[in-house]
Formats: sequence, structure tokens, C-alpha cells
Amino acid sequence: MKERKSRRWSSWMVIAVFPALAVFNPATAQNLQEPPGEQTMPVETGDPYENWNRKVFAFNDAIDRWFLRPVAKGYRTVTPDLVDRGITNFFNNLTEIRNFTNSLLQLKGESAVVAFGRFTYNTVFGLGGFFDVANAFELPERPEDFGQTLATWGVDSGPYLMLPLLGPSTPRYFTGMAADGFMLSSAWDSVENPEWYYLRMLQIVDKRADLIPAENFISGDRYTFMRNAFLQRREFLINDGKITEDPFASDDDDLMLDDF
Repeated sequence: MKERKSRRWSSWMVIAVFPALAVFNPATAQNLQEPPGEQTMPVETGDPYENWNRKVFAFNDAIDRWFLRPVAKGYRTVTPDLVDRGITNFFNNLTEIRNFTNSLLQLKGESAVVAFGRFTYNTVFGLGGFFDVANAFELPERPEDFGQTLATWGVDSGPYLMLPLLGPSTPRYFTGMAADGFMLSSAWDSVENPEWYYLRMLQIVDKRADLIPAENFISGDRYTFMRNAFLQRREFLINDGKITEDPFASDDDDLMLDDF
């Protein structure tokens, strides 16, 4: 069971940047922290713009293949594992600000306490977040973003969209992503401090490098894989992991995540 969940988690990881540069979106990376349950969530969002979405998908794929992936491979080669993990932890720790804020907006008191605790422990005892010591205090991350908040408030997801550079999205998800960006002080500081741009690029390359081992989990039609995995993952997060039947069980074109 543990091996199956680990493999499925890796398959969900792929959607963060394959074949789009979705790591430009800070919320996308956080969507991948908690693995789904034994079954996937029902997905009601359609894909009425599939023809256009596939063209954008191909554009993103080309940029990833010729630019981002080679840079990430070089980064992965020269960066020690301890440093690589620490950089990932540092950026993940910053997202606890987003998790805390959205937990409050959704009236999830326990999740807000967990986010506050994780940020405090990792910042103080984890050298600014370089080490994830919060797990030792049994405080696993609970991803919450403004897209989930909008869903809690009853806002419809809207149609599936493949955005240039940003990757898979929906109108609700994109709106939430933009709102989350303004929740972090770095979004404002970057205007006057160019160093934030370098940190942002480091975050992108680091995340892309972490996902290289998951490439082999892509199977079948890559566009369909990415679309369904993204929509299922969003529903899983919005419903706080409440599992129902697999909506793609009878679709021959879709990838069965349970096979992982």
C-alpha cells in the first residue's frame, strides 16, 4: 500500500511542470504535497477549448524541453542532495503564509494552527525553513490556496484551460493563484528588489529538478494525463481528501492512477 501511494504521488507530481512550466505558479507546486486516496475525485469541469488548449500545451512542452529541463538537469547534477532538499524546504515554508491565510478564510481553525505552527517551527528551529522540523512535531503540511477558498465560497471552477507558461488551470484556480501571489510580501518586494527575481528563478529550477525522476510516470496521451490529473487533484484538495468513485473509470483515453 505504501509503495502504491508513493507511485501515485509521483504521477501527480508530474502535472506541476509536464509539459508546461506550471512551477511559475506557486500554488501548483503545493498541490502536490498530499497524495490522493485509493480512488480519485469526481471532476465536473469540462474541456470545451481542447483544440486551443492542446496548441498551448505543445508550446509549453517545447519551452520545457529546450530550456527548463536542460537547466534543471544541470542544477540536479551539481547541487548536493542536502542543499537541494533544503532549498525545496525553504520555498515550501514560505507557502505556509498562504496556507494560514486561506485556512482562516475557510474557517478551518485547526489547519490555520497547523500552518502557523509549521511556519514558526521551521523558521526558528529549521534555520529559516531550510530544514522541515515541523514533521518531527507531527505537523504535516495542509495545503490551502485561494482557489480552494473560492470553491468553499461557492464559486464555480469554470472550464479547463491550458495557459501559456503557467500550465493547467481553470478561471477559479487562476484567480486564486493571482490572489495568493499578493498574500506573500515577496510579490511586493520584487518590484524594488531584483534579488527576488533570482530567488523566483531558483524556485522554478529547483522544483523542475525535483520532478525529473517522475517523468517515467507519464503514460498514454500526455495532454489527457495532465488534464485529468490536475482536475482530480484540485477536487481532492477542495474536498479535503473525501474520496468518492473514479469518474474516469470507464474512459479508455484516461490514465488510471490506481495502476501506480
